Amino acid sequence: MKFALSEAMCDISHYIPLARAADEAGFSVFSYGDSILYPETTSEEYPYTESGDRSFLDGAPFLDPFQLFAAMSVVTENLKFMTGVLKTPIRNPVLTAKMVSSLACFSDERFILGVGLDPWPEDFHACGEDWKSRAPRMDEILQIIPGLMTGDYFEWHSEYYDIPPIKMCPTPSKCPPIIYGGHSKPAYRRAARYADGFLFISVTEEQLVERINLLKTYRKEFGRENEPLTIAAGMPVSTIDEIRHLEEDVGVTDLHVSYRNPYLPDTMTLQEKLDWVKRFGDEIIARY
Repeated sequence: MKFALSEAMCDISHYIPLARAADEAGFSVFSYGDSILYPETTSEEYPYTESGDRSFLDGAPFLDPFQLFAAMSVVTENLKFMTGVLKTPIRNPVLTAKMVSSLACFSDERFILGVGLDPWPEDFHACGEDWKSRAPRMDEILQIIPGLMTGDYFEWHSEYYDIPPIKMCPTPSKCPPIIYGGHSKPAYRRAARYADGFLFISVTEEQLVERINLLKTYRKEFGRENEPLTIAAGMPVSTIDEIRHLEEDVGVTDLHVSYRNPYLPDTMTLQEKLDWVKRFGDEIIARY
C-alpha cells in the first residue's frame, strides 16, 4: 500500500513544511486539489458534498498546483505530487502538456497527473473553453498529452483541436501516470480506456467495490486487463487491519488520508498537522 497525504484550502505557508514532513514520514504522494476561480452563481451543484453545498469554497485559498509542486519538489527527495484532480478540459491541452512535461522533468519525474472534468460551467466560460463539448474533448486531451510527452513530433486534427506537427523539450522519459477522478459510468469508461488508474473519494466501501469491478470490466473491454492499475481511494481508516483489508480484499493500491475534513474550515495549527503526519508515519507507515 502507498500512502498519500491530502491537503488543500489551508494557510499557504503550511505547504512547504508539510511536504518536508510527509517526505520524512514515508508518505509516497502529496495530493492537492485544483480550483481556478469561485463563481458568484452557478447552475450546478457541487458533487463532492452530500448536500451539494459549495459555500465552503468561497474565499478558500487555492494555489496553482504546478507552481506549488515545483516548490515542494525542491525541499523533498522521494515524495511524489498528484493533482487530485486537475480540472482538465477548462485548459488548452498543449499548454497543459507543457506544464506537465516541465514539472515532470523539474521534479525528477515525481509528478502524477490526476484529471477530471470539472462540474462548473462558469469555469469553462471564464477560461474560454466550451462546456457542452467537455466530455469528447476530454477523450482527446487524454490522448494529446501523452502524445506530446514522447518528445517527438506529434499532431492532432479533429473538430475540437487542430494541432500541427509539434514537439516539446524537455520531456520526461515517459508520460506521467494519469489517474482519473469522477463519479459516473462515463468517467469509469474513459479511465479504463485512457488512464492508468482511478481516484475514488466520498464513497462507501460497498460503492468502492462495485465501482472498481465496473472499472475492471471496462478495462477488459478495451483489452487492458493485464496492464497495471492504480486504485487510489480516500477512505476513513484508523488501524493497520482496516488498511490491510482495503488492500487485500478490496484492491486499493494508494490510500489517501488527511488529518481533517477538507470541506470544513481549517482550524488546525501547522504544528498540529506536523505532529499528525509524524505520528501516522511512525504508527502506520513504518509498521505496515
